[in-house]
Amino acid sequence: MQAPAPLLEHLRSRPAMGPGRRRLVLLLSQLGDFDSMEYAQALVPVLPRLQAAGIGTLAIAIGDGAGAERFCAHTGFPREALEVKATPALHRALGLYAGLQTPGGPWPALLLMCAGIGSPGTLQEVLRGYTGDRTAPQRLEGPLFRLAGGEGFQRPFELATVRLQNMVEVLGHWRTYVPRDDFITQRGGTFLLEADDSLLYSHRDRGILGFSATMDRPLAFLEPFLGPAQQRLEAGQG
Repeated sequence: MQAPAPLLEHLRSRPAMGPGRRRLVLLLSQLGDFDSMEYAQALVPVLPRLQAAGIGTLAIAIGDGAGAERFCAHTGFPREALEVKATPALHRALGLYAGLQTPGGPWPALLLMCAGIGSPGTLQEVLRGYTGDRTAPQRLEGPLFRLAGGEGFQRPFELATVRLQNMVEVLGHWRTYVPRDDFITQRGGTFLLEADDSLLYSHRDRGILGFSATMDRPLAFLEPFLGPAQQRLEAGQG
């Protein structure tokens, strides 16, 4: 199946992301969104593996240049691989979920989505951040987490701590990350393209904290494309 036409048209403006090689394109939501932060943080450690496999990487987020600079400084995501747009025109052209729409505007809609309304899987994913997940990799070091459950997997409160750190960063610089509130409910998507512009994989976010079909190992979809010499990705582990 051919990749979506609006995406291919957009990539024509970036020669390094043209046909002739495999390409990973992330349509992120707002730069200050939990999903954008977590996705970038999961991807950063495996960018060298993607490069070694000949896979180009581009993230397209809603925001502006100042937000992009701070986002990259916080997450470690390379600035040259991040493109920002003031509006989600490309998201909408690709049919990505605009989020819950309510008469009261974007903020009531966002709060309802955080409560799981119009955002399937959100509450379960929030809960997983507090209870831990033995199928997910360890994210943080620290004696308190070892006491809470051991080592080598995601311990109770570990992912919730990562999300709290991201939230503190965003709330402290809200207007840098989110210049306008109009699109705070907009969700993103993932597209992995073959060299001939056919679509190898896609995921369309259905709600908040749903940027992957496998949130315990959000980069698992890349495993078949990294070659037999590559070890299994540990979802954010290098």
